[in-house]
Amino acid sequence: MSAATTFVWRGTSSESGGGALEPELRDLDSSRILAADSWLVDAGRVRALELHRRRFLDAVSKSTAGRSSVASEPAVDAAELAPEAFWDAAIAALPRTGTWFPRVELVDAGPSDAPDPQMRLLLRPAPDRGRSVTVATHSGPDPRRSPRIKGPDIVALSHLRDAAKKRRVDELVILTPEGRIAEGTTTCFAWWNGDVLVTPSPEIERIDSVTLRSLQAVAIALGTAVETDGARPDDLEGHEVWALNALHGIRIVTAWLGGPVVAEEPGRLARWQARLDGLRAPLP
Repeated sequence: MSAATTFVWRGTSSESGGGALEPELRDLDSSRILAADSWLVDAGRVRALELHRRRFLDAVSKSTAGRSSVASEPAVDAAELAPEAFWDAAIAALPRTGTWFPRVELVDAGPSDAPDPQMRLLLRPAPDRGRSVTVATHSGPDPRRSPRIKGPDIVALSHLRDAAKKRRVDELVILTPEGRIAEGTTTCFAWWNGDVLVTPSPEIERIDSVTLRSLQAVAIALGTAVETDGARPDDLEGHEVWALNALHGIRIVTAWLGGPVVAEEPGRLARWQARLDGLRAPLP
């Protein structure tokens, strides 16, 4: 994948909600991500964009509120950043042709004693997509610091995933302290118990997956039973397991190294991926 083009939001004021996205040539890799979201844009069409919008704006609100409660960290006023105006500008800037995987971010680009909160858009060509994934259970402590906010843990999880790939593992499965399945480094998991679609229990801390919510909506519309469960890896022996995210949609777990032997019902993945793709709508 070629390098991303980065745009930084230059807002004006919370009253006017104005501002503009400007290309940024500086290296911003050292910035601390406070909130983020990403989605697939294919020929100007995207799935569940409004859910991504709500999740991002909620993450910005939570991140700035959490920062203001920490005495050692200067507060950030979310309203002054004009996140809704930024979102609208970011969507308007997306190409309507080609395949893209943009990311919007709230970052702290300054040192700890001089915060520099910025909203920015990373316009990234979409990586290749696949239908299957190999996973392994993460054996160390939970690397997530903010398991319900997308953004702050992206770097730590990326490092874990990069290390796993050297062992020919595509995704690591993160467990709760009780050994229950939470999520992956870039995925949420779902599995099948016969004809019942099962997802992790809502009390388990994880990112609110837009792809999972979309899949559940499709299942309910079709009359497919949907349940939640605090399953452990061994509970999935002989089950069909799916890894979900905004880039790939659904990928089937074909191997769980050191874990359960998983299964596949022929044709089911293709049917449900097509149903999920049917939710794509043109960008506004």
